[in-house]
Amino acid sequence: MSKLAGKVAVVTGASKGIGAGIARALAAEGAKVVVNYASSKAGADAVVAAIAAAGGKAVAVQGDVSKAEQAQALIDAAIREFGRLDVLVNNSGVYEFAAIEEITEEHYHRQFGVNVLGLLLTTQAAVKHIGEGGSVINISSVATSLAPPASAVYTGTKGAVDAITSVLAKELGPRKIRVNAILPGIIETEGTHSAGVIGSDFEHNAVAQTPLARIGQPNDIATVAAFLASDDAGWLTGEKLVASGGFR
Repeated sequence: MSKLAGKVAVVTGASKGIGAGIARALAAEGAKVVVNYASSKAGADAVVAAIAAAGGKAVAVQGDVSKAEQAQALIDAAIREFGRLDVLVNNSGVYEFAAIEEITEEHYHRQFGVNVLGLLLTTQAAVKHIGEGGSVINISSVATSLAPPASAVYTGTKGAVDAITSVLAKELGPRKIRVNAILPGIIETEGTHSAGVIGSDFEHNAVAQTPLARIGQPNDIATVAAFLASDDAGWLTGEKLVASGGFR
């Protein structure tokens, strides 16, 4: 029997990359999945189509999680479509690197708005419906330990994600809702390609420092998320699982 049969999951930022991989993995384990997207409807529709082709059930829902009303509408859509909510994956995130001299208010607010406020608003809306045995999974980053130069704002957002994960694990534990974080290393996605990471000296140096000698693929993170969403992880909460091939 599939590990997530009968469960309903919302995955934010799921039109591509890690989020798309997680959506597909949760569906493969039997969950009905709400594929959230901010702007790429075509990408989200493609993920939904792939899930349907594999025999799963999914729906695409637009929403900017950094806006309270849209975060609430996303969760409302999940309840309206599938009648319940068991798993929330807070994957929506943006990143932009800048040296300290180049940081602007816009640079700061864009990243903290999506990466931190978006996580809080979506979780706030979701926990009204998630019951005992539910799972919240926050996507952080190995950057919190690597602390790369020119990433003060981005790394700061992910440090906040880690701290929020710890707080919410304690806050929601009495309600038997588990809250954990995954800290990916460098993952090959549309984003890392467009940012020029793939094929760069940065990638080559990272691979050289990675014990498993490669960068990650979305499925490397997706399988960890599927585990955390399932009852197999029923004794895990407040954990930060580094999924980086040993790069840290």
